[in-house]
Amino acid sequence: MRILVLGGDGYCGWATALYLANQGHSIGIVDNFVRRQWDHELGAQTLTPIRPLVERLAVWQELTGKKIESFVGDVTDYDCLASVMSNFRPDAVVHFAEQRSAPYSMIDRKHAVFTQTNNVVGTLNLLYAIREIVPDCHLVKLGTMGEYGTPNIDIEEGYITIEHNGRSDRLPFPKQPGSFYHLSKVHDSHNIAFTCKAWGIRATDLNQGVVYGTTTKETSMDEALINRFDYDEVFGTVLNRFCAQAALGYPLTVYGKGGQTRGFLDIRDTVRCVEIACQNPAKQGEFRVFNQFTEQFTVLQLAELVKEAGTEVGLEVEIDHLPDPRVEAEEHYYNAKHSTLIALGLKPHLLSKSLLDSLINIAVHYRDRIDASLFAPQVNWRNPRNERHHAEKHTRQPALDKSLV
Repeated sequence: MRILVLGGDGYCGWATALYLANQGHSIGIVDNFVRRQWDHELGAQTLTPIRPLVERLAVWQELTGKKIESFVGDVTDYDCLASVMSNFRPDAVVHFAEQRSAPYSMIDRKHAVFTQTNNVVGTLNLLYAIREIVPDCHLVKLGTMGEYGTPNIDIEEGYITIEHNGRSDRLPFPKQPGSFYHLSKVHDSHNIAFTCKAWGIRATDLNQGVVYGTTTKETSMDEALINRFDYDEVFGTVLNRFCAQAALGYPLTVYGKGGQTRGFLDIRDTVRCVEIACQNPAKQGEFRVFNQFTEQFTVLQLAELVKEAGTEVGLEVEIDHLPDPRVEAEEHYYNAKHSTLIALGLKPHLLSKSLLDSLINIAVHYRDRIDASLFAPQVNWRNPRNERHHAEKHTRQPALDKSLV
């Protein structure tokens, strides 16, 4: 297949592009490198050193003989996106090209507006490009389990059958997003569902849980291909942060009671789920939703697992509870269905001691690059930052100015 990966220089996008290329698909990457710019804005850097995309792709081609095409562009620029779609003519588009951090979207008004503008407008542009240029193309969109929130009922895969006043209907599962980022993903889902109905677009929404892990078979081939390992409080995932903290002997920072429960999956399962969706496309006019995760953990359970694994390799690991800066229930019911991808052939990589050891070893190997000041939460859901103070604090190019990309 010809598969275009939007946001292919990012964490999920890079691993997905290499995996799909290694499976024999013809791959194109589109990216505007704004994710790298956000590192400069926030004064943070990935724990693992990331090479420029041109170098990464050159090493990949030298190692495998497989060429990945690359396009520099922004999905919010319709003319640019349409040009890429006309040039590449994809059978499927995998859409990772969004601002994906809830804390980033909650910094202040500008970051909230940027997140929703970037995500919603970019997805709308993509829907129009598919309709006008490659109407039979299958859209594989990365959604989020955060669209659902934490309802006191089981979470179904996208839809729920409701009986009301003697009548029954299958309706979209109620949305309870917890940040301006998650709200942008809900808007995306509604726009995609509408265009499937109105224009006959075929789309699969992958409501993904929290992804962990840095290595896949492909990213392990050479250090030049290594993937991101974000551990800061804005873009870092909780398991990455815990492993980086353990590597430094820093207490694991659990927000509140730590009873927050979420779905998790290995990055190796992310790339396989995308391939499964591409190989089993939605029908014309169909909007499918798959819940993409493999296990459920509380934050405290993850902290205890990291503490146990770290202690066994000689690290001194303690757990510290901090006031929760987010607006969320610290203890709640959570039971989400996730059977469709398993039925289509996913064989999950479950969180294991060997994987934890690997993550901790990566953190230890690069611990000279760890900045402990990035661990503490700075973004408060209830009290956004003053924009002027934030601008004075960060002297580098702000994320809203795309003149660099």
